[in-house]
Parts: sequence; C-alpha cells; structure tokens
Amino acid sequence: QVQLQESGPGLVKPSQTLSLTCTVSGGPITSDYYYWSWIRQPPGKELEWMGAIDGSGSIYYGPSLKSRTSISRDTSKNQFTLQMNSVTPEDTAVYYCARGDHLPYGTGWDQYDYWGQGTQVTVSS
Repeated sequence: QVQLQESGPGLVKPSQTLSLTCTVSGGPITSDYYYWSWIRQPPGKELEWMGAIDGSGSIYYGPSLKSRTSISRDTSKNQFTLQMNSVTPEDTAVYYCARGDHLPYGTGWDQYDYWGQGTQVTVSS
C-alpha cells in the first residue's frame, strides 16, 4: 500500500518561500511508471495541478505557477519537495502530493491513484 504524507509549515509570511515535503512509503519514487505531483486547492476553488516529477527525475510544471515553483527529490529518503517563492495570500490553500500513472489532463482526483491527506498552508503576516 502506497502512502504519501505532506509536511511543512502551516503559516508563511507574504513574499517568503513556501517549502513542502512529501514522504512516500510503500514504493520507490524512482519507479518508471509513475508521476509524483503537487496539487493545491484554494478555498472555494478547484484543484490546481502545480507540477510533477517522474521516476527518472524529469520535472513538469503547470503553466500558471511555473515561474515561482520548483520541484525536486531526495531519492535516499524517498521524498520529493515543492518550493514556491514570493508567496501572497492568494497562495493560501490545502496542498497535496499525489501519485498518478500519467500527467494529469483534468482537475479531478480521478487523475491520481494515491494522495496524501493534505496540509493547510496559510499565507499571512
């Protein structure tokens, strides 16, 4: 059974950098078959795919946040991370990490087969 767990600060000040880590158990993030994604859901809005890293380490970014987002991984810890700089209150959301067998082409949970419980991030001074 694959499990994903997000971790990181719940409160970030405007203009700072948000850093989140997803720890994966039950399977290696280096598997050739999967894409490991970061997704967020602002209050009252749809899920937004932020980007993904695949088993070979190739990285893909969603168009709207590409300029502020960086995804990386630590294969020794079976973790992948999200960094987003210059955050504003509009970045307040629940952030999720998830696994899928393809890059998402829609906004629903049906694009993924496993996901974490999510972590609330609030951007406020």
